[in-house]
Amino acid sequence: MNKVLFILKRREDFNPDKHTKLGLSTGLFNSATFVKNMLNDVEIEANLEVVIDNNDIDREVTKYRPSHVIIEALWVVPSKFVILSKLHPNVTWIIRLHSEMPFLANEGMALDWLGDYAAFPNIVIGVNAPRALEEVRFLLSYKMKWDEETLNKRVIYLPNFYPQEYLTKEYNTNKDYIDIGCFGAVRPLKNHVIQAIAALKFATTIGKKLNFHINSGRVEMKGEPILNNLEGLFSHVADDDGHQLIRHEWTPREKFLKICASMDIGLQVSFSETFNIVGADIISQGVPLVGSIEIPWADADFCARATETQEIYEMLLKTHNSAKLNVDNQQKLLTEYTSKTREIWKEYFS
Repeated sequence: MNKVLFILKRREDFNPDKHTKLGLSTGLFNSATFVKNMLNDVEIEANLEVVIDNNDIDREVTKYRPSHVIIEALWVVPSKFVILSKLHPNVTWIIRLHSEMPFLANEGMALDWLGDYAAFPNIVIGVNAPRALEEVRFLLSYKMKWDEETLNKRVIYLPNFYPQEYLTKEYNTNKDYIDIGCFGAVRPLKNHVIQAIAALKFATTIGKKLNFHINSGRVEMKGEPILNNLEGLFSHVADDDGHQLIRHEWTPREKFLKICASMDIGLQVSFSETFNIVGADIISQGVPLVGSIEIPWADADFCARATETQEIYEMLLKTHNSAKLNVDNQQKLLTEYTSKTREIWKEYFS
């Protein structure tokens, strides 16, 4: 019988005074937790552990004795599997990727490590996005000269799951301000600045003050200039027109969902996505979402291209006038997407 153990690496900014023993409530942690809970719900035994580094893996695997270990994201040095494979010869190790190639290209070791992983016969590469899946399959088949059957066994599709726990909310147009949430780690591919400009134009058009909400507790991949530019942008419009940049520290998911619920519209028009848990969190709270065409489950009728400020602005106007339709469609499509996800995971581990 299959038994699955998810292993994540604790973030370096872990603070025992602020965070639970499992660490920061990140998208990666939430993603793995959602899948773990779903597997247990369909009677496939699964557990999740957060470790400090490579050296803790053997202890957790010995303790839990899984048939499969899923390493979430690229953090285990390939050479570590020389030892782990000998200690646990019956374990199938799955390295699960959560990024499209534009994001992976910013991780300097990504493609090198993927090639090294492929040399271990008990390592499988799990990819959560179809485009990245085909790219990884091509690269590894080219390197390893695998036949089609081997390739399909060694590089597999394991998309994200999201629990269907939805709220409804009345869209309030009677305020003199509008709250727009553009959440997620501040990094270049998240596209905060263009979205802020579109949001300012939108708020001005409908005659409201803009409260533009971001997460400022995680600035990654040289995202510091982006945060500086957001602060500079709003410093020029705050005094005259009352528009504000509002920063939220990273919080546990329960608190973050309450923040999402307090928004009028969510913005997630980023350059690269494989799922976008933040967008799903916004929709789950009954808040309409203007998304990126990169988000696989999002309603294309309420999505914009990341480089087109005018498109984002127009989608904000459309959402303002059709908030309920937006939420209904997004929740329906998210449910359809993750229902398929459940079947993919069940089939693989049954």
